[in-house]
Amino acid sequence: MKRVATILILAAALSGPLAAAETSSVRISGTVDKLDGRILSVKSKDGQELTINLPDGVRITALANKSLDDIKPGDFVGAAAVADAEGKLHAQEVHIFPDSMRGSGEGHRPMSGPGQTMTNATVAEVVRSPDGRGIKLRYPGGEQEIDVAADVRVVEILPGDLSLLKPGAAVAVFASKAADGSLNARGVQAEKDGVKPLM
Repeated sequence: MKRVATILILAAALSGPLAAAETSSVRISGTVDKLDGRILSVKSKDGQELTINLPDGVRITALANKSLDDIKPGDFVGAAAVADAEGKLHAQEVHIFPDSMRGSGEGHRPMSGPGQTMTNATVAEVVRSPDGRGIKLRYPGGEQEIDVAADVRVVEILPGDLSLLKPGAAVAVFASKAADGSLNARGVQAEKDGVKPLM
């Protein structure tokens, strides 16, 4: 379930709209073989050797491990959550976005799993008390309160660049697959300081 949460957050944050000639979007997990100009060669988890075009302006990010204590009012975050029987939202994972990604995928929406939601919004309040932990999020047209248990993964999304795409580095690539089979990256998350994207 947490792997799905990460995919949902990253897809909302990193992916742009599909061009007309592109037919599907895929997520590729693996390690960098080499970077040749704007062409990224990746060995996927299932052993495929893939070649991915990196368009100008493609978003490259990394992760840093954080905790609820690092979240403050005014931060822009993404929270994948599941509603309980009473409708209360419980976070599966929370990502802290950099200011450069403020507004990415903003809003609250249902996702594919039963009771699963995605909220990308500004933090209005952080609750850290013996009676509970959580965040109150506000976005245009609404707000949500989300419980954040002590074991919920909290990470900060860091801006990155091509220098992170070194041979052997773990990567998660969101790409568009064209009708001819070619792959064009819409977003890349790369390993940094030993912190890997969820594979």
